[in-house]
Amino acid sequence: MKKIIKSSICLFVVAVLSSCESKQKEAVKTYTEAEVTEHSKRLNDWFHEQFQQDLKNSPQMQTSIGDKTDYGKWDDISAAAEATQLQIAKDRLQWLHDTIDEAALDASTALSLKLYKQKLTNHIDDYQHRLYYYPLNQMHGMQAEIPAFLINMHQIKNKSDAEAYISRLNGLKIVFAQVEEILKEQEKAGIMPPKFVFTHVINDCENIIKGKPFDNSDKNNTLWNDFTTKISNIALEKGEHEKLKEAAKEALVNSVAPAYTSLISLLKAQKARATTEDGVWKFPNGNEFYNIALQRTTTTDMTADEIHELGLQEVARIHDEMKKIKEQVGFKGTLQEFFVFMKNDAQFYYPATTEGRKAYMDKATAIIDSMKSRLDELFITKPKADIQVKAVEAFREKSAGKAFYKQPAIDGSRPGTYYANMYRMEAMPSYQMEALAYHEGIPGHHMQIAIAQELENVPMFRKLGGYTAYVEGWGLYSELIPKEMGFYSDPYSDFGRLAMELWRACRLVVDTGIHTKKWTREQGIEYYTSNTPNAESDAIKMVERHIVMPSQATAYKVGMNKIVDLHKNAKKELGEKFDVREFHEVVLSNGAVPLNVLSDLVDTWIASKK
Repeated sequence: MKKIIKSSICLFVVAVLSSCESKQKEAVKTYTEAEVTEHSKRLNDWFHEQFQQDLKNSPQMQTSIGDKTDYGKWDDISAAAEATQLQIAKDRLQWLHDTIDEAALDASTALSLKLYKQKLTNHIDDYQHRLYYYPLNQMHGMQAEIPAFLINMHQIKNKSDAEAYISRLNGLKIVFAQVEEILKEQEKAGIMPPKFVFTHVINDCENIIKGKPFDNSDKNNTLWNDFTTKISNIALEKGEHEKLKEAAKEALVNSVAPAYTSLISLLKAQKARATTEDGVWKFPNGNEFYNIALQRTTTTDMTADEIHELGLQEVARIHDEMKKIKEQVGFKGTLQEFFVFMKNDAQFYYPATTEGRKAYMDKATAIIDSMKSRLDELFITKPKADIQVKAVEAFREKSAGKAFYKQPAIDGSRPGTYYANMYRMEAMPSYQMEALAYHEGIPGHHMQIAIAQELENVPMFRKLGGYTAYVEGWGLYSELIPKEMGFYSDPYSDFGRLAMELWRACRLVVDTGIHTKKWTREQGIEYYTSNTPNAESDAIKMVERHIVMPSQATAYKVGMNKIVDLHKNAKKELGEKFDVREFHEVVLSNGAVPLNVLSDLVDTWIASKK
């Protein structure tokens, strides 16, 4: 009997070992070049199918890439739509796990698989925190983004486009009804912005429904002016212009005004119940949410305390560099006194007049044009899409940031845009103009985003996707690179570059301070005004941005430091073989990626050069 048992055990062990060997062989299965090509094509075709499904579900994404399929519709942002998107993400992730073997893919497609699976996993994990954001806020709230979308994205080339615009005006009732449902659900969950946010948002809403045809004032409403201007430039049969105007007027009065009026009523009621507590620590499980937000934003595992400490160290380092420039220009006082001088001396500011604003915009355009002529020194691949410089529109300039970038249409129908905010000229010093233009325009966001959109043989989700640390890290890195090319010849302009880097370092301190250390809005403002030369209005806007966009502002410095470190290491490793154009090609030629993936790409390039 013992022999039988022993024999049975031996047979079982052999069977197990054989099974393990079989699985190991299966795990290391190799594929022919033809099989790799076939499998890679299959997955890329699947990526394309998923993108088309996403596109079908997003009329606004369609418009942004120049597709007019559902030109008169808005995205569905209801709770039911969110639940549907969650299930789609789960189904897609399961299909990838069940169907795709990474070993059967070429390198580019394997990277696409890795990024897509991570994207789906994040979507699924983050569903629990879907209410932990403010759909209405002074930075990118829907109350302002919706009209901005119509003005900047919805082009009118014919009668059908005009009718689609009117359809979207009428559709705002549904959109803002969905927004109101989100706001009510958030309040039930204990998630509401502080009181000051309501003041900004209500002001934006009221501005949208001012002017003709909403009242008898002499000034046209922003949307009315946009629509009438656009249709005046298209050829129509006699009487059609007036019919379209009448239909648009009816939509504005009977749909847009009631939508905003209802929203304003809810916002005023919620404002009365809102508190002055600023950080997300006040939310249920707010600390857990913030830690996840930091991971998503920075694509690192850095803790809030580590990010806070990095900020303090960077602020001290940049202060030391600024002191050298202070001495270079012969200023005798302290660095804080130098800050006051830079804030207040009229030589550094354009006048707050029509002429002054035009002079600023002309200079900003000249800076962009000058850098355009030097791009061959930095890049192998350059985007086909052009870039334009525009002032932020009047209806949103009061609450919008000082500068930002809007990507070009992927079909080439609209250039990229560097927006400069002319509302407060005291917040737009001339010594920061170079760094601002390099960051938002070229070699910054325009080069990175436009090149990504024009990449060939990569899925659309990689062309249009973004990782904030990568995108904003590149933007901040792009402020530094021109110095190596001989730009910033004026020491005050170089001080401006440092001032903008200092601003991003302070963000690490203040964002974590507000959301984990319970700093107040006023403490955050005080930190900025004490440690930077920026205007107090800058500090107020920045702190208010931290409050409504938790973690977002930590991306810049974390991302920049990583790209600068990769640059330095590549230069050290390769010596005379280092070519900055090739380095930038590696950084930009895969679209936006997490920082750890970027490190791997650069390491692989260094190894290939060696």
